[in-house]
Amino acid sequence: MFCFPYAGGGASAYRRWQRGLDAHDAGVRVLPVQLPGREERFAEPRFTDLDALIDDMDAQLDEELSEPHIFYGHSMGALLAYSLARRRQRRGAPLPRALVLSAYRAPHLPAPPIADPDAGDAALVAGLTALGGIPQTLLDHPEFLSALLPVARDDLRLCLGSGAAPAEPLRVPLHLFAGRGDRLVAVSEVAAWERHAGYGCELRTMPGGHFFVRSDEGAFLRELALLTRRYATERVAV
Repeated sequence: MFCFPYAGGGASAYRRWQRGLDAHDAGVRVLPVQLPGREERFAEPRFTDLDALIDDMDAQLDEELSEPHIFYGHSMGALLAYSLARRRQRRGAPLPRALVLSAYRAPHLPAPPIADPDAGDAALVAGLTALGGIPQTLLDHPEFLSALLPVARDDLRLCLGSGAAPAEPLRVPLHLFAGRGDRLVAVSEVAAWERHAGYGCELRTMPGGHFFVRSDEGAFLRELALLTRRYATERVAV
C-alpha cells in the first residue's frame, strides 16, 4: 500500500502504520511515498505544479507499481493518489487494486481552503494548528517549525492549482473516509467522490476532525485493516 502525505507532511507520517496494521492482520505492506523537498529528500527542489509532480512520481514509482498494490492518501495525499491513478489509467499502466482516500473534497469541487499559502507565518501556523495539522512537538521547537512552513506553503499552492477533473471515471474501487467533525471538508464533499468511481465506491465516517487519522490512529487503522484484509483474502498481494 503506497501512502501519500498530507500538505507539509512527509513519509514519516506513516512510520507507525506497519506495526499498527500488522496487529490487525491487515495483509498489507506499507510503503510511504516521500516527496521531494522534505525529510531525507530535503535538498531536492519541491514541486508547486501538480502535473509536474505526478509526472515525476509516475516515473519514480513505475517499476514498483507493476506489482499489485493499493493507493492511500490523506488530505493532499488523496489528491496525489487520485491524480497518479488517473495518469496511469490514461497511459494504460497497471492501476491500483483500490484507492483509499480520506479528508479531501472530490476533484470536481474547489480545493478545500486549508490555509492561505501567502499568509504570514503566524497566520499560517494558526490556520494549520486549528485543523490539527501541526503536532505539539513542532510547536514546541520553533527551529523545526520554521523548516516546515516553506514546505507547507508550496504544498498548499499545489492543491490550489489542481484544476478540474476529467469526466472519465477511474476504473478502480474507491474507499472513502471522512471525519464527522471535520470543519474543512464536509462528509458530503468526501461522498461526492462517487462521481469519479467507475468500479464502486464506499464511504466510512470516523469521529474526529480533519486529522482523525492522527487523533485516534488506532481506531482508524482497525477500520483500514478491515478494508485491506478484504483484498488479501481475495489472494491479491497489496
